[in-house]
Amino acid sequence: MGTADPKDDLRRYLQASREAALWKLDGLSEYDVRRPLVPTGTNLLGVVKHLAGVEFAYFGAVFGRPSPDEQPFDESVPNSDMFASVSESREFITGLYRNAWAHSDATMEALPLDTTGHVPWWPAERAEVTLQHLLVRVTDETARHVGQMDIIRELIDGAVGLKADASNLPFDEQAAWRAHYEQVERTAREASGLAG
Repeated sequence: MGTADPKDDLRRYLQASREAALWKLDGLSEYDVRRPLVPTGTNLLGVVKHLAGVEFAYFGAVFGRPSPDEQPFDESVPNSDMFASVSESREFITGLYRNAWAHSDATMEALPLDTTGHVPWWPAERAEVTLQHLLVRVTDETARHVGQMDIIRELIDGAVGLKADASNLPFDEQAAWRAHYEQVERTAREASGLAG
């Protein structure tokens, strides 16, 4: 059962996703946290940088509460919010994200859920939003990006799950996953007429 305060429930889910995002970096080399493994260039450290920017923007500027820690994006570099530059260390990006959490949490603490803010980069007819709307939106976006990070991390070294000490997966043994993979492959081949 959830808490009596909807804001606390939303913050708890957001925090779980935040922590999962950072866990996806644990134990990896500098190259592995930065390298793209899909054609869109998505990479682990870049996702964390992006999530920091999302929180600073939605829980800062939108409510007239900008943070001095927010980093400007280099408009001359496409998608500069989705990868860390050479000069942006892992420690800098993860620290930036933690600063974004603190700033966002302070906004959530200070304002009621029905507080209205203005999102200047949205169309005018949708630009007026409540803190509750943005808390749901940012929680959803963070969870979505952590799902991307799940796949990228699995491609890098096979690490999977919600967190190091509790994977939240049905089984942990490699043999069980291999059998599952083979079953899914057989089913896909059979369903598409490729069996045999």
